[in-house]
Amino acid sequence: MPPILLVGCGRMGSAMLAGWREEGLAPSVAVDPAPDAASFAGPDVTVVADAAAIPAGFTPAAVVLAVKPQNAAATLPAYARFAGSSVFLSIMAGRTIGGISALLGPSAAIVRAMPNTPAAVRQGITVGCPGPGVSTAQRTLCDRLLRAIGTVAWVEDEPLLDPVTAVSGSGPAYVFLLAELMEQAAIEQGIPPELARLLARQTVSGSGALLAANPDDAASLRKAVTSPGGTTAAALSVLMNPDAWPTAVSQAIAAATRRSRELAG
Repeated sequence: MPPILLVGCGRMGSAMLAGWREEGLAPSVAVDPAPDAASFAGPDVTVVADAAAIPAGFTPAAVVLAVKPQNAAATLPAYARFAGSSVFLSIMAGRTIGGISALLGPSAAIVRAMPNTPAAVRQGITVGCPGPGVSTAQRTLCDRLLRAIGTVAWVEDEPLLDPVTAVSGSGPAYVFLLAELMEQAAIEQGIPPELARLLARQTVSGSGALLAANPDDAASLRKAVTSPGGTTAAALSVLMNPDAWPTAVSQAIAAATRRSRELAG
């Protein structure tokens, strides 16, 4: 595997690292100032606190930028020395290829991507967009890194990554909220807390697995388990009220999309 430099071992960076390790693709060097970063990075990864501590002579084939978007301006210029020899794979929400190029220099080959946290169990979905200077070999390398943590799709229209971020990047939080609310509602109906949690978690995860394994769309699967006049129909009459889930989900995706665009500056 070509040498990889991971910059940032936060939630998303560590999720990607876990997925890579399962595939034998662990980075050679990781940069993170957290005192415990070395403990979860693993013995096969050299962990340093900042760019200045990267081993002399180390030239990565890919630099994976997993820092917080708001820290980009302060962090990225230190890695400009790798422009021209490395491809930069950015997973920073809202940070455009143009904005990243302004921090790294015009010769930087940049791929902007939006993964999500199920990458930690190799069930992520990532959408990538290559910048104008990315070679076929560099795109292939990025695809390999991203495919190790789940499904990968590519787009050429970079602005699409803002709604992609809203749907799949932030999407796991929406699913977790659903499980949380189902658990709370189950307890309100008298189900013991431990059983309520089991029911909510397994229903969400099992339904996701069924959806993934079935060629039918989500609406068809919903209709298949909804008997007229039954318990599911009673629940859906509440959830599908135009003022309930349809509006809430639409507004939530729109709000996240706006925020992604705001982060771009």
